[in-house]
Amino acid sequence: MKLNELEAVVEAILFVSGDAVALSVLSGAIEMDKATTKAIVKSLAAKYEEEQRGLRIVELEGAYQMCTAASCYDYIRTVYQNVSRQGLTESLMETLAIIAYKQPITKAQIEEIRGVTADHAVNKLVERGLVQEVGRLDAVGRPMLFGTTKEFLRYFGLTSKTELPALGEERQQEQNLEQKSE
Repeated sequence: MKLNELEAVVEAILFVSGDAVALSVLSGAIEMDKATTKAIVKSLAAKYEEEQRGLRIVELEGAYQMCTAASCYDYIRTVYQNVSRQGLTESLMETLAIIAYKQPITKAQIEEIRGVTADHAVNKLVERGLVQEVGRLDAVGRPMLFGTTKEFLRYFGLTSKTELPALGEERQQEQNLEQKSE
């Protein structure tokens, strides 16, 4: 297959999927190695960017997804009036930050850090798809462990959790002390 044909296949898969597609899935579909497939995806993404198209291809933890360009949001919103990106309240942002930096984490651990119950905030974050159950703690009662989702990455424009801003130096020292005492 020619490069433009390979790009067309990748483009079609990403368009139809509507969700992030793993690099291994894409490389299997076009019968190319991962390095070649990644180069094809990057080339296609660059074309969308250079041509200032209404679509973009974003990377999310080794997977790729087709989405609309941020510059088109207001125009899309005028067509679909009920589409609105709800902001996060201060309590949701605090809870989300704790989960993002301490994941996997239980509700009880979140409550210990925040000093208030976390049921409502965690449930709202799960409802919005920013947080999900990622397992169970091996302790009495086997409490749920929570972590962030790919939707969290999309919402904040990150490609992976490693892109989270570094904690302040004082906070990092506190976190190191907490981990040593555990």
